[in-house]
Amino acid sequence: MLLDPSGLPFRHGPPQPTRPRRAEAFTRAPGQERHRIPGGGALLLELQTGDRLHLANAEGGQPAELLAAHPEGRVDPGLLGLAADGTGAGLRATLSDPRLARLRAGLVRRGIAVEGAGVITAFGATSPAGDSAEFTATGPGWLLIAAPAPAPDFETQATATPLILTLDRAAPRQTGRFALPDPLADPLQDLRVASATARAYRVAKGEFLQILDVDGRQCTDFQCFDARKVDRGLFHPLDVTTTRTIQGRDYARPGLHGKYFDHDLTPLVEVVQDTCGRHDAFALACNAKYYDDIGYPGHANCSDNFNAALAPHGIPGRPGWMAANFFFNTAIDAHGVMIADEPWSRPGDYVLLRALTDLVCVSSACPDDTSAANGWHPSDIHVRTYAPTERFSRATAWRASPDEDPIMTRESAFHDCFAALTADFADYNGFWLPNSFPGCDVLESYRACREDVVVMDLSALRKFEVTGPDAEALLDWVLTRNVAALGQGQVVYSAMCHPHGGMLDDGTLFRLGPQGFRWIGGSDAGGAWMREEAARLGLDVRIRSSSDQMHNLAVQGPKSRALISDLFWSAPHQPKLEEMGWFRFTPARLGGPAGVPVVISRTGYTGELGYEVFCHPRDGRAVFEAIWQAGQPLGLRPMGLAALDMVRIEAGLVFAGYDFSDQTDPFEAGIGFTVPLKSKPVDFCGRAALERRKAHPARRFVGLEIEGQIPVAHGDCLRRGRARVGEVCSAMRSPLSGRWIALARVDLDCAETGTALEVGQLDGQIRRLPATVTAFPHYDPQKTRPRS
Repeated sequence: MLLDPSGLPFRHGPPQPTRPRRAEAFTRAPGQERHRIPGGGALLLELQTGDRLHLANAEGGQPAELLAAHPEGRVDPGLLGLAADGTGAGLRATLSDPRLARLRAGLVRRGIAVEGAGVITAFGATSPAGDSAEFTATGPGWLLIAAPAPAPDFETQATATPLILTLDRAAPRQTGRFALPDPLADPLQDLRVASATARAYRVAKGEFLQILDVDGRQCTDFQCFDARKVDRGLFHPLDVTTTRTIQGRDYARPGLHGKYFDHDLTPLVEVVQDTCGRHDAFALACNAKYYDDIGYPGHANCSDNFNAALAPHGIPGRPGWMAANFFFNTAIDAHGVMIADEPWSRPGDYVLLRALTDLVCVSSACPDDTSAANGWHPSDIHVRTYAPTERFSRATAWRASPDEDPIMTRESAFHDCFAALTADFADYNGFWLPNSFPGCDVLESYRACREDVVVMDLSALRKFEVTGPDAEALLDWVLTRNVAALGQGQVVYSAMCHPHGGMLDDGTLFRLGPQGFRWIGGSDAGGAWMREEAARLGLDVRIRSSSDQMHNLAVQGPKSRALISDLFWSAPHQPKLEEMGWFRFTPARLGGPAGVPVVISRTGYTGELGYEVFCHPRDGRAVFEAIWQAGQPLGLRPMGLAALDMVRIEAGLVFAGYDFSDQTDPFEAGIGFTVPLKSKPVDFCGRAALERRKAHPARRFVGLEIEGQIPVAHGDCLRRGRARVGEVCSAMRSPLSGRWIALARVDLDCAETGTALEVGQLDGQIRRLPATVTAFPHYDPQKTRPRS
């Protein structure tokens, strides 16, 4: 073997490039764009001569309607080289959705009239997943694409699903010339911050401030001052330490604080929307000393750029400015070390702030080309401001997968009804769900669930319609339960596992017919996984999302049967609601045969007798108000996420991210009953791994009772002597016993009932709370109440 001078093996040939596998969104050519048109939604974009469009029916069964217009607004399908073949009724119905107000305003601004205009149609209700159509722009103009939603019909499993547009530009965009998204409203200011510079600007109290990343992966430092103090010669900038303290965070984790303050504790701005979700707010803006010390003397820096931009406002300069660093991907690791990497932001990502007082602001386009802070290619930042009379909902972005466009936090069909009862909403899984109610505290909701009846919003659950000749075969493969044994009208709770046995999701499966099923889980990954496996195996099955077409209320508690059976009607050939068994469902109507259509299942997440009511979002208010009115004589109370967490922990019901993950199998998550290894006659994904794991377990899911009244939380370690032997998964103070209880995962050697352990806190050693392993669930272990 040939050795080099240091004695190591000699490496032949040129160096190999660094090619990590990246999400598709970060590997596209400069001239390629990807856009997602949600089912029931629409998209407007600009075309140039020669642009090539590839429109894909992502999940199948979704019609598309396209309207093309010249730059001055004249509608002309010839811009796509085709003649109109549709009336555009579906497109106009889609545009009537109140959520598309911004898009309608964009059409008006461009002089595009859709009334009476013909459209180009593509796809149909029977189009398979992956079906596609291609077009080429014959001239410049505008293209409107709609994905009309069908009339809701839960029994036929009608739904609306996304379209995916891939656009190959004839002339690739240049850095700094990305087509920014339309303004959120009519802007008061429209400012470009050129690369490696900074700009100062004033914003009045109540006005909104939008800071946009033009080309993606470009960080920007933001600083602001109370303008009234500046006028008095007081220059107190946004102070990160004060903000951390008031917001109760030691370090700003990747993300943003809700508000920012100066060191006088004066609130300056609050965050309203964030499409990126990954930021830093605890380091100084880059400065001359930073570049000097790493060997780049004289390098442009944000602090000097701030000084130059703020000087006309009379604000003294500083060698290093504290700042909120938007789109800057930094964090503090587990060892207290600051780390940084490429930003997550994509072209058009933004942060929307509201001024809480009159402000002098300054924003930079960071010049750092010495690290990955700006993706190695510094570019521009854009700033827009809007009047205080505008209304913007609070939202953060989530993505179903790394390649998807951001979807902002949504309001369910029942949001306005719950908003009349509380302002405390939590962003859960992309939806604003009520957390608690000032007129009905958490314990009151808890007791109402255990003794009377409660109503809660569970619309964030993900629903998928699984239909076709091979639907049963696919579900028998991707789920651990024996799907072939599931009868029509029945529901079964199941795990969904990766090939190595780790859990991907849990949820409930509804059988609507011989070839029709509905999977209701906690994550979009479940739907993606089913599609991937169906394609890999060549199965004839369609998996279509219905999450946006079907929102659901949970009605839970001992009196839920009386409420549901008196309020809803089911057809004679369907089960009577008062007689419907546990884990059964039926289509029903509100009030009578002509009432609002719903689906009602006898399922829940509380450990009590309970039902879930599924309806189309357009009927949400009618369904909620009917349940609310009918429930008052029965003591109906609202329940939020805080109280739900209490009842589900007592009942031993597991929660993703707390009690299971892809690193835990169903046995280690306490739901081994969902894996019938002996009785399921067909193979399923992960079966071999689960057989091995069951034969050689390492950890077990157990209950805990903890002495004393010191709070215990998810992640607290469990110790026996010096050794760590497990961790707390979920914990609560049980109102029934007055003691702290927990669901935990422990080493098999410590899993026997009665084993004495200790909950380690602070560093896991300084404070120990005595605990005893118990059976779980802690409440109604035989499930007599939901079965009743």
